[in-house]
Amino acid sequence: MKMRFLPLIPAAKRWPRCSLLACLSLCTFAALHGNSPVELKWLETPELPSRGVTWGVPFAQGSVQPGQNFVLQSTDGGTHTLQSWPLAYWPDGSLKWKAFASVLPADSDASFSLHPTPEARNPAQSITVLPTESSVSIDTGVIQAVIPRRGPALIASLKRDKRQVLNDARLIILLQNGPDGFEGQAPNHSSFISEVEFVTVEQDGPMRALIRLEGTHKQQGGARKWLPFVVRLTFYAGQDSVDVVHTFTFDGEAEADFIRGIGLQCSVPLHESIPNRHVRFSGADGGIWAEPVQPLYGRFPIPGAGDLYTRQLAGESIPEASRFGSVGQQMFADWASWSDYKLTQPNANGFQIQKRMGSETVWLDAAQGTRSSGYAFVGEVSGGLAIAVRDFWQSHPSALEIRGATTAEATLTAWLWSPDAPAMDLRHYSTRAHGLRAAYEDVQAGFSTPYGIARTTELTLFATDSIPKPALAAKQAASVQHPRLLVTSPEYLHESGVFGVWSLPDSSNAQKRNFEAALAGALEHYQTEIDQRHWYGFWDYGDVMHGYDPHRHMWRYDIGGYAWANAELVPNMWLWYSFLRTGDPAVYRMAEAMTRHVGEVDSYHIGRFQGLGTRHNVRHWGDGAKEARVSQAALQRFYYYLTADERTGDLMRAVRDADQSLLRLDPLRIAMPIERFPTTAAARIRVGPDWLAFVGNWMTEWERTGDPSYRDKILAGMTSLAEFEHGLFSGPGVFGYDPETGAMINDIPGPSHHTAHLVSIMGGAEVMFELLELVDHPEFEQAWLDYCRHYNRQTPEGIGGGNFPHWHARLTAYAAMKTSDAALAEAAWRELGAVQPMQTQHITPPQSLQPIEEVPGISTNSTSQNLLNLIQLLEMVGHSIPSDLEARKIIPE
Repeated sequence: MKMRFLPLIPAAKRWPRCSLLACLSLCTFAALHGNSPVELKWLETPELPSRGVTWGVPFAQGSVQPGQNFVLQSTDGGTHTLQSWPLAYWPDGSLKWKAFASVLPADSDASFSLHPTPEARNPAQSITVLPTESSVSIDTGVIQAVIPRRGPALIASLKRDKRQVLNDARLIILLQNGPDGFEGQAPNHSSFISEVEFVTVEQDGPMRALIRLEGTHKQQGGARKWLPFVVRLTFYAGQDSVDVVHTFTFDGEAEADFIRGIGLQCSVPLHESIPNRHVRFSGADGGIWAEPVQPLYGRFPIPGAGDLYTRQLAGESIPEASRFGSVGQQMFADWASWSDYKLTQPNANGFQIQKRMGSETVWLDAAQGTRSSGYAFVGEVSGGLAIAVRDFWQSHPSALEIRGATTAEATLTAWLWSPDAPAMDLRHYSTRAHGLRAAYEDVQAGFSTPYGIARTTELTLFATDSIPKPALAAKQAASVQHPRLLVTSPEYLHESGVFGVWSLPDSSNAQKRNFEAALAGALEHYQTEIDQRHWYGFWDYGDVMHGYDPHRHMWRYDIGGYAWANAELVPNMWLWYSFLRTGDPAVYRMAEAMTRHVGEVDSYHIGRFQGLGTRHNVRHWGDGAKEARVSQAALQRFYYYLTADERTGDLMRAVRDADQSLLRLDPLRIAMPIERFPTTAAARIRVGPDWLAFVGNWMTEWERTGDPSYRDKILAGMTSLAEFEHGLFSGPGVFGYDPETGAMINDIPGPSHHTAHLVSIMGGAEVMFELLELVDHPEFEQAWLDYCRHYNRQTPEGIGGGNFPHWHARLTAYAAMKTSDAALAEAAWRELGAVQPMQTQHITPPQSLQPIEEVPGISTNSTSQNLLNLIQLLEMVGHSIPSDLEARKIIPE
């Protein structure tokens, strides 16, 4: 059978547009075809006067060729030079997504437009990257960095205008060999320092330079190496900061390796007198704690010195003590100098600042607050170093620490796991299995392991030429917590044809206004739940819970498979489609955090389960089901294409061959043992969620690289399914599979047809809606159409009629749209029902620990699937909503 690939989507196959789109100006459509500017705006108002920014922009198929150059213009008349690179291609070779980087001013009223230009423009200021055998040197025009190719230092030297502000930056791990408080001998402690093994220049300007460092942590005084890391350092032209993306992968033993601290540690040289040295910590809501290392304040001022203390607090240079008389010199000698400082954030709701004069003295309580934005500075009047940790309080227990501020070299450490907190305990929550029937969990010996999970943290280093004023320190902290991002409008994204089927908001009648209220209300309630339930913490932040217990007025955090959602029924897709259609920054941040979490913590990056993720459980890695549906690239693509985040790109590339895992770990080894359901093929596979998860991986790799081998694996599977007697309904629910070719065989004994609800609800429908616009395989398209038509209604032969019809209404709607079948369109809406806004109730103590807003019947499965269906039905059959549609609450399954 000969396959052909469509250079453009035929008009007959384009999705019908909702009434809102009819009002779009012609310039939007022209922009999609490269004839007009693409309008951009800030996701959130930036906090700093200028800072580097990287973002992604889609283009309609056939409209922009890979070599096209662009320039950025702002509404204030400015023109900004761009650095750009391709992210993805359409099947005809035209650009699908392109990344851009620039340095832009932060004008709260500014918006931008992207214009095609015949030739690239040289920036007024550019980065210099000088690689040598031993190091890579970077000069932004403001700061100069030296990055060794091997050894303990991530950055060996950082200067601001030739003045050294950092002597060495390294990673540090503190380890103890047992849990806190165990009986018997106290646990031993050891420390590990980063050992860089590979350095790669991934980008060398002119606007942005990107350096990738890889290595492990080496034991000080010992031979052990463990915890592989990847660190990316990003520099922008003319900027004084370094963005750091830090990832480590856990390769220890949960029962023996208890991490006491994880940090990025920087040595900061100090040359000026102690009264001219200062520290800063950020608190909540823009608050800054600012003190000189030796406050010149006490019982009396120095005679004749004027208001020395006020000048000191303002950051002015204070003369040496010898400039004052004997009384003044004695007062300088007697005023206390404080060497060490720390801000600790043990939980999501409180931090403490302490200081001490040295290791032989007590820590003195200095201040307390709620949620620190994670910024610290140490330096002197002529400059110093600041560090900021993104999601600092959300990722507790965290800390910022300054040591040796009275010496010639201070140490500034950002603790991603604070040594003041209990040691990290990655063991499972139970020593025995609790069963699917009792606790909805699948636990198998040796499977509840954290070996291979990862964690990514974003940080920024600021090299300063003075003591940052509190207002500047607050802005620097805020800029890290809410990184800059330029975005296109929802209308532009919608018309560009990316991410498959989704609708724009439409309030043109009472029914649709009610639907929009349901969509908005669910997002608002989950935002409330994240905060009132304190879904934060180093390993937890970004996830939400799965099922609710209305009797305890709590989510079922302690019941097997009802606890953390771990991407079950793709709440991350619900969040991303909600952002795409609204542009709401709060929804974007929720989706971003979940994408980071699922891709890192819920997935395995090395070891036996590499390329797979873990089903929902009390512990993110606790369930025995290790499957591709969790780690699939389809869940990561939204964030990658909107931001061009390289770490997310790594994750998507790492799963492109995840189907090879079927050779070593059969996903149906328990439910359908190979002894009872054998195959002559190398492996066994389900259409969903297995094959469709792999298809999303292959589709992503194909569009990113153009590699036809991944397209061909998709086509091989399509051909197999199309040739089976009952198409996607064939077999007992599992097929033989060849990971080398992607072909399936239907040789497993059992019923000749089967209806599986997991085919579409784990992201499979979203992948297929998008993929079928990229390839032309008539036989498979018919098989998919038959599946969509009959999933919720049986054929005369008894094929179809699956579970959870309301979660599959979008399949009926797809068939209705493709065949222009009005009866099917109405049926789709009746299957879904009129989704109603969530009804909350206020619960107060003593019925609950604290006042909460509760939705008693809530379930993340139902919320995600009902609202994804609603978003998609509004696009496919939004013109066919019955007036007498029966109301449906967002209720549990």
